[in-house]
Amino acid sequence: MKIVMAIIKPFKLDEVRDALTSLGVQGLTVTEVKGYGRQKGHTEIYRGTEYAVSFLPKLKIEVAVASDLADKVVEAIAGAAKTGQIGDGKIFVYALDQVQRIRTGETDATAL
Repeated sequence: MKIVMAIIKPFKLDEVRDALTSLGVQGLTVTEVKGYGRQKGHTEIYRGTEYAVSFLPKLKIEVAVASDLADKVVEAIAGAAKTGQIGDGKIFVYALDQVQRIRTGETDATAL
């Protein structure tokens, strides 16, 4: 089992969710986060004064999947979230040792 975590632009959420649903992914977690990468933020003008915005709004998506599905999930997220502009985000994949569904007590792959 794997956890696929992606940091994406907020307006791409619906496209990413649709791409994951088409693969049969049944659940995901979305968290509003702020951060920066190579783009290092930007400046905005508010009431005539320029302000530096160091941390940009992003969404963090986390999906637990079977190991054999992880590559397809990464491809789906990358395809749906890509705009070709700086700040499109990143995808991280890491091992998931154990899962338990609290309601039923199911474990590992059956709990996904």
